[in-house]
Amino acid sequence: MNILQISTQDIAGGAEKIAWMLHNSYKNKGCNSWLAVGTKISNYKEIIHIPNYIWPKIVSKLFKILGYEYFNFPASRNILKLPPRQPDIIHCHNLHGHYFDISTLPYLSKKIPVIITLHDAWLLSGYCPHSLDCYRWKIGCGRCQFLKFYPSVEKDPTTYNWKRKKKIYSQSKLYLTAPSQWLINKVKESILLPSALDIRVIPYGIDLSIFRPISKKDARDKLGYSSDIKIVLFIANNIRKNIWKDYKTMYNAVRMVSEKIKDKLLFIALGGEGVSETIGKVKIEFVPYQKDDIKVASYYQASDIYIHAAKADTFPNTILESIACGTPVVATAVGGIPEQIEDGITGFLVPQGDANKMAILIEKLLKEDNLYKQMSINAEKTAKTRFGLERMTNDYLNFYKEINETFNNNNNCCTQ
Repeated sequence: MNILQISTQDIAGGAEKIAWMLHNSYKNKGCNSWLAVGTKISNYKEIIHIPNYIWPKIVSKLFKILGYEYFNFPASRNILKLPPRQPDIIHCHNLHGHYFDISTLPYLSKKIPVIITLHDAWLLSGYCPHSLDCYRWKIGCGRCQFLKFYPSVEKDPTTYNWKRKKKIYSQSKLYLTAPSQWLINKVKESILLPSALDIRVIPYGIDLSIFRPISKKDARDKLGYSSDIKIVLFIANNIRKNIWKDYKTMYNAVRMVSEKIKDKLLFIALGGEGVSETIGKVKIEFVPYQKDDIKVASYYQASDIYIHAAKADTFPNTILESIACGTPVVATAVGGIPEQIEDGITGFLVPQGDANKMAILIEKLLKEDNLYKQMSINAEKTAKTRFGLERMTNDYLNFYKEINETFNNNNNCCTQ
């Protein structure tokens, strides 16, 4: 099978990481796989840069002033010519990021089956990737309350953007997936639904040969941490600036735990910027962003608990990576996170913004050894059965096969 994926860039986290893992997994299974990206970082020949020659800073500046979503990227219309062979399927990931013209979807979806994996809700609204408690994305946007959020804009053209997207989708025939039922439910109430030929939940998968349990002592020896302390991990990439994360709840939970736990306790902020600091009686050590997954896995393996506080989230890879390493998670119950964590079995869920509940559950896991050990075993089992890269790869390949058979049969009927 000839597979062309489209993504913002090749080597990054989040949605980009999913596309990158699928690309490499497809190659390992003997498929012809290419990844077309707005920003190319690697030197691999199968990674194709989409040749848009407009200066991104100009686009960003115009967007900030006017707020109109910019789709004029001509290379999108010629994307089928970029790989050396005609693709059998186009698999799109995040299409925002000033690199792809979504108005080409009607044209492309008539030529080749087009599948879109939603990693956030940007396609459903006139502006934002997450709507929080706003419902206006269902009825046409306008009077947007998120204009100051990143990427901030000075005017409110959200109704115009919403209507433009609606028109594009009305002329397209798309296959849609998302990693969570939560996001699929939003799709079913949105302007994107009429374009859908099929809709499926395909949860993310991760490399279980890397993210797996090992001896906590071995992991700590590798990183230089003592065995006689308790370690709580959280991911700190832009956590203070990212409006969808909830640093305030995280900070307050850390402070409360520091006042109650008598054991030696260390909080690690992985991917954090800054020097180590103290909150209450506890040290927070900031560890720079790690590109190597093996090194990242070492931090999960060395930790006792992973905590994840967010105001909005789709299906974070970090939670899957933690439970795959046998490290229980305490996280806020927003978005698709309740579909990742079995509350009380592989971790704990807390209401959004409830630092007190988060602190209580962190303390509970740190104190109750039997509960902790059972949760760790449950987490590893869940990852193996539900969240492996092999499972995700096969789910998509089977879906591609079904789509191609349907698409080809329909085209044959039309030509007879």
